[in-house]
Amino acid sequence: MRVDLSITHPVVLSAQFEVRGFTVLLGASGEGKSTLIKALAGLVPSTGEPFNGLPPQRRPIGYLPQGYALFPHLKAWENVAFALGGTLKEHRRVALDLLGAMNLAHHAEKRPAQLSGGQQQRVALARALARKPHILLLDEPTSALDASTRDEVMAELISRMHQLSVPVLAATHDASLAAMADWMALMAGHRVVQQGVPREVFAHPASIQAAALLGFRNRFVGTVLRQEEHSGYTLLRWDAAGSTLRVPLLPQAVPGCLVDWVVAADDVRLPPLKLQEQRASENPVHGRIEHLVVHGANTTAALRCGDALLWLTAPYRLADHHHLALGDPLSVDLRTSHIRGWLREPVASGAHAAQRGAL
Repeated sequence: MRVDLSITHPVVLSAQFEVRGFTVLLGASGEGKSTLIKALAGLVPSTGEPFNGLPPQRRPIGYLPQGYALFPHLKAWENVAFALGGTLKEHRRVALDLLGAMNLAHHAEKRPAQLSGGQQQRVALARALARKPHILLLDEPTSALDASTRDEVMAELISRMHQLSVPVLAATHDASLAAMADWMALMAGHRVVQQGVPREVFAHPASIQAAALLGFRNRFVGTVLRQEEHSGYTLLRWDAAGSTLRVPLLPQAVPGCLVDWVVAADDVRLPPLKLQEQRASENPVHGRIEHLVVHGANTTAALRCGDALLWLTAPYRLADHHHLALGDPLSVDLRTSHIRGWLREPVASGAHAAQRGAL
């Protein structure tokens, strides 16, 4: 899929990526995701494949706008039938069949205000499917859903799309939705910077910007101290925390270079429960618990390490074993293999010398 925009007030946006099953286009607000979806739907002038030159009404797409745009005065089946043109009554049977496919046949006579957010979404989805599209376009599909029902509603939607064998492209800033997809593309700087299977993209973000989009809270800066090529490490000084870390070897790094680095909250390790499972700490980090939240089977904590907050998520049983409490000191381990780093510009030689003197 390739799209280039050309409108009265041009948006510099070039996107080329694959759509596989349920595909998510993930990007921050203002990146142009919604504009891209509208361009594919023919609602914004653009050039590109696969619908170049076709007017909106001739494009074989289904479009689900943000907020669903249901007619409040029409019943559920009438909203669906409206997409088919002609009179509503002549399309009643088709509309009822589509609502049945969304498990909404018993809500056909209700108006949007009488439906939950998830039910409204499925009515809008049935309307989008009425024209038998080759692809379905969703603009921020989780924006009208509350956090408690989001995962359940989207899991059901994705399952139904798989059953119907309709490819989907969903534009969103919600990393949790991207994690549920078959395929994902990351948009930053008005271009696609990474794409792939979610488990691979989340495990190997291509840049610090990609890591931010994916929801990594632990994003920090370090200064290269030296290379330890014989052991496959680069030694960093984490200045904000006053700690020294070994990270996977950064071949182009030289002493004084700045490095953006991340570690997932799930990969910040508490000591294990059993003594026989204990291992030498690769990157011991010491701090004090500043925030503590228990949600379900997990505990999330923020550790104050100098000027930095290091977030960790651990099973409740393990956290309870360690008697985690606000204000308590805590030592954790950052395994070298779990840290991802990217070089920044090298620091000036004078600053480099000053840093060496301070060490």
